[in-house]
Amino acid sequence: MAGKKRRRKEERPRIHPKNKYSDNPPDFALLASLYPSFQPFVFYSREGRPRIDWTDFNATRELTRVLLLHDHGLHWWIPDGQLCPTVPNRSNYIHWIEDLLSSDIISGTNGNGDTVRGFDIGTGANCIYPLLGASLCGWSFVASDVTDVALEWAEKNVKNNPHISELIEIRKVKCSQNHFSAEGLNNGESICSEEGEGLPSSSSDMPASKDKSYCGPPILVDVVRDGESFDFCMCNPPFFESIEEAGLNPRTSCGGTHAEMVCPGGEKAFVTRIIEDSVVLKQSFRWYTSMVGRKVNLKFLISKLREVGVTIVKTTEFVQGQTCRWGLAWSFVPPTKKIISPHVTEKNIFSFMLEGLQRQFGAIHVLQSVESFFHTGGASCKLNASCFTVDITASTDHCNALLNNKVKELDEIASCSNVQEASSSLCFRVSVFQQIPGTLLVKGSLQHRDSPLSGLFSSIFQELEDALRQKFCREKSGANNL
Repeated sequence: MAGKKRRRKEERPRIHPKNKYSDNPPDFALLASLYPSFQPFVFYSREGRPRIDWTDFNATRELTRVLLLHDHGLHWWIPDGQLCPTVPNRSNYIHWIEDLLSSDIISGTNGNGDTVRGFDIGTGANCIYPLLGASLCGWSFVASDVTDVALEWAEKNVKNNPHISELIEIRKVKCSQNHFSAEGLNNGESICSEEGEGLPSSSSDMPASKDKSYCGPPILVDVVRDGESFDFCMCNPPFFESIEEAGLNPRTSCGGTHAEMVCPGGEKAFVTRIIEDSVVLKQSFRWYTSMVGRKVNLKFLISKLREVGVTIVKTTEFVQGQTCRWGLAWSFVPPTKKIISPHVTEKNIFSFMLEGLQRQFGAIHVLQSVESFFHTGGASCKLNASCFTVDITASTDHCNALLNNKVKELDEIASCSNVQEASSSLCFRVSVFQQIPGTLLVKGSLQHRDSPLSGLFSSIFQELEDALRQKFCREKSGANNL
């Protein structure tokens, strides 16, 4: 059958094309020859490839130091135990924001003239985002933090680079007695190597943290001053709920204090507070953004954004070696286009693997479950058993039903007075391919990318993935029906 043909799984997102390391990853041998302080940390594999020990904090810190100096002309250092970022990944985030600012989705003015102004939430001792944003793009920054160590070293790293020092303001976050010490603010950056990150490698499949409200220091409200406006904010939230959880990845050592890595409720609670602050500050920022470490939390946060009525939500994946993290952005600025999709897609093809299928299930069973899933939402389905495809046509109401009615009507979400509910439909095809016994590839292909509902495609496909995994890839799930 057609399903027996081997198909490649969709290629993973690549490092941002504007990233300096996109085509030229760091050359450890060259750096060791140019910087004697880095040489002791470089060793060679049996194949003769230069490597470093990612579990050695001193090695990762020295690599970051020489990369910032060699490729960016930046003088940088952090004390022992502070969080050590990787330069290629941090550059990805900067370039993604650059893409957001240059897009025509929302208006391009912030009241600051031609100067782009950013706000780094929890800049840390490393102050990596303001340093890269100022040196790569000429942006100005306010960089906030709570702990004395972070503020001291961030200030040092700014002053040690006088050519950009006037572009960066380090701002202390004042805590009231109602806030728990300094644990919670700061870049809980866990992306620390090209071979693995501080988050466990299976973090996208880990259960979401229990719902907990953030109770830490101020994040944006009471930190942003009256009359201030910014083009964007950015943040690596504290990903973890406990320091034990933060140490689950034994393959890396990126340092990081409790204040940098942990807060009650983890990233879910922290980014939820940013969303709540954005509702208060609204158009004081053109774009609100944050890194997200767990895909299950990303889905929750997107739903939260729909509830508060933002004009646009956009996501991306940040690639670091074998691991992806997600970027989440939203805005309250009136859109420049008449019809706004609450979620903007950057791809028209998505896929996932179903592995470990029980013996009694095959491609046809999965295909029938795909048809049943979309029928449940009222969508029109046409199943082709010989080609192992299902063609789906879904209206706005059908999309809302498939997403558990969490998506508001388009004319309710957008703030433009002339926005009307789109009559267009979302059309796509789902195909099922057999890879090896017990493993299937499920691929979704968007038929009309210019549809005003196309931004919902990735969210709907994610719902399908979750449903199929629950039915076919878990013990005792055979009795469950979609």
